[in-house]
Amino acid sequence: MSEDLFLKIIDRQIPADIVFETEDVLAFRDINPQAPVHVLIIPKVHIRTINDIEQEHEALVGKLFTAAREIAAQEGVAEDGYRVVMNCNEGAGQSVFHIHLHLLGGRGLTWPPG
Repeated sequence: MSEDLFLKIIDRQIPADIVFETEDVLAFRDINPQAPVHVLIIPKVHIRTINDIEQEHEALVGKLFTAAREIAAQEGVAEDGYRVVMNCNEGAGQSVFHIHLHLLGGRGLTWPPG
């Protein structure tokens, strides 16, 4: 876990533009944004992929979505619409192996995604 980039952000070893924080969740702007609003929402505990989510993590994962709702309102995209995505493993685009939601908004988002 020492190689977990997101744990280093949580521990403030690496700077990030933090937009939201609770006891269990941290959210910060993506350094390579794919939309005008692109925020990563992470749990403060290490869970590698969706495949590693256990029953004991259900409440924590729910808190990620509650945070997404609050951040969308804070960022002014809640009414127009936004997308929340969580990738699982490299084939789906996961590049940091610590579960995280991508909150994207501020422009039209097409379907299906890439």
